[in-house]
Amino acid sequence: MKTFSSFVVASVLAAAGVAHADQPAMVQLKNKSSFTLDETTRDPFWPIGFKPTAKLSGGGSDQGGDIPASAFIVSSITFDQGTHFAIINGKIMPEGQQFGLQLGGKVYQITLKRVEDGRVVLGRRDEEIVVPLRRK
Repeated sequence: MKTFSSFVVASVLAAAGVAHADQPAMVQLKNKSSFTLDETTRDPFWPIGFKPTAKLSGGGSDQGGDIPASAFIVSSITFDQGTHFAIINGKIMPEGQQFGLQLGGKVYQITLKRVEDGRVVLGRRDEEIVVPLRRK
């Protein structure tokens, strides 16, 4: 019984010594990352460190200028029961659809007002642009 008690005590002491040996050493960071937020120029959705190459001037991109009808290619017109569709610049659009047209460095907001037989009427602010169906 004496040997059994000695064995148990020795086992407990050995386990306690092993427990201290299994603890990981403290990790010291060599390089800590840091970031200074410049709230006046940085968009919060840009990645950290991203630098834009150019900024848009003005309040919006839909300002001034006339848009020629040649900027649009109407390749097809479809009349369904109450719904009219047109394919403009390769995209299918129903009446009332708004889309952006990029000319040069500007983006213009255009609305497909009406689809008529052989043409479409587009609107931008107060002006209307009539674009005929291109027949090949």
